This record gives sequence, structure tokens and C-alpha cells, in this order.
Amino acid sequence: MSILADPSAPPPDAARLFKVLADETRLAILRLLALTDLRGGEIVERVHLPHNAVSYHLKQLRELGLLRDRRSHADARDIYYSLDLDRLEFLYRQAGQTLHPGLARAAALDDAEGTTVGGEPPLRVLFLCTHNSARSQLAEGILRLRGGDAVSAFSAGSEPTTVHPLAIALLVEQGVDARRHRSKAVEHFAGQSFDSIITVCDRVRDHCPVFLGDPLRIHWSFPDPTTLSDADARERAFRDLWLELNTRVGHLLTLPHPVTGRRLAGRPTTPPTADVHGG
Repeated sequence: MSILADPSAPPPDAARLFKVLADETRLAILRLLALTDLRGGEIVERVHLPHNAVSYHLKQLRELGLLRDRRSHADARDIYYSLDLDRLEFLYRQAGQTLHPGLARAAALDDAEGTTVGGEPPLRVLFLCTHNSARSQLAEGILRLRGGDAVSAFSAGSEPTTVHPLAIALLVEQGVDARRHRSKAVEHFAGQSFDSIITVCDRVRDHCPVFLGDPLRIHWSFPDPTTLSDADARERAFRDLWLELNTRVGHLLTLPHPVTGRRLAGRPTTPPTADVHGG
């Protein structure tokens, strides 16, 4: 009996993935968005095609569930596009399974073999947002939690205030030492070098300072959950933010270290509870 139940009929989404990514422009857009979120106009500039042609390709990626879009909170005229990395990973594995039953298992085993060697320099990452009160604080905590000794995570803001209580609650719930978290000005890190600078606020991205060594610049476009006036909506926004940041950080840790080329062994985290206050 064949181990392929019906090799002539691959899963519909796997077949659509092959079709969508057979186009060079859509593949190029996917690669552009692999690390960083981009405005629609930036994608147009980089693929050298008219806006209406790019819109068509973005629609194809969106219909497959690979693309997300949201208006910038810095300028509502701009739309940021990002990849749904979990959806991409699922379809990628499904496509591999369609071609050969062992490929999906091989990919899973390869993921489990991320490793670090003692004495290697840690991955240094600085997260930036406006107030350094929520988004960048959670990103810093998640990276430190998942990366352990293999990373050195920091965060700062262009107009620092204080760490939001809901951010503190989430960090404590996940076992992060919240005493290490305080709002800091970006100038605090002047003269230091980093492997990656990740902006999690659209406004800061447009005014990101220059750092030593020309580190990799990445942008993750997230709305500020602290601006919501309704308490329940604000708590949901914080939980959603944690989950999305956790996904982004998890995929960041699968990248080769910029110095050693080794992949880091990221640790999983548990989803936040329904009530971040614990009550």
C-alpha cells in the first residue's frame, strides 16, 4: 500500500502555495518581508513595478493567508505589510509533505537542532519604541526568556516614560525578572554596538538613530496597546501583543548568528492567561 494516500491530489493550500510562489515578483515580496515590515510604497520601490501591479501580487499573497496589513499609527496614509510567519511555516511544511512524506519530519528535526557553543558571543539586540513602556519591554523580555545566555536583549525609547503595569504583569507571569525592566532613553546606548536594531513602533522607525557597526535594521509594526481606553480591550491587546512578539522572536532565533553562523536554540514560552492581573 502506498504511503501517499492520493499523490494526484495534494492539499489545496499546498498546491496554491506552489502556484503563488512560482511568480518571481511574489517570491521577491515574500523575501523582502521575511525579516522586516514594509510600507506599500517601499515594496513598490524595491521590486521596480507600478503600484497597481504590486497591489495585484499583494492580493494573491493575502488571499493565501501569508500577508497582513495595517495602517501606520505614525501616518494613517501609510499601510504596513508583514508576513504571517506561522502560516508560512505551516504551508511550507505541508508543501514538503506533499512532495515527500519525510521532508516535513526532516524540517522539524532540523529546527530542534539549533544550538549554541559555550564561549560564543551572544546575539545583541536592541528593541526601540517611543515610550519604552510596553512593546519594546515585552520584546526584550521575550527574547531574554527564549534566548537565555545566547542573547543579550535591551530596549529603549525616544521619549521614555515608565513601564506599563500590564507589561510588568505579563513579564512576571512568564517568569521574567521584571526588576530588570525600566524605561530608558535611546541615548543610554550611544556608542554601543548591536547585531540587530528592531523598531516596534512606526514613529521610531522613521527617526531611528545611527549605531556603531551598521547593525541589521528590522521593523515590526505594532500598535500601542496602552492607548486603548477600555480596560478589557487594553488587556486583550497586551495579550495579543505578547503572542505576536513571541512568534516574531521565535523566528528571529532561527536565523544564523551574524558572527558564528550558528543557529540559536530558542526555548518555548507558554501563552499568557486570560487575565494578566492574575485575578
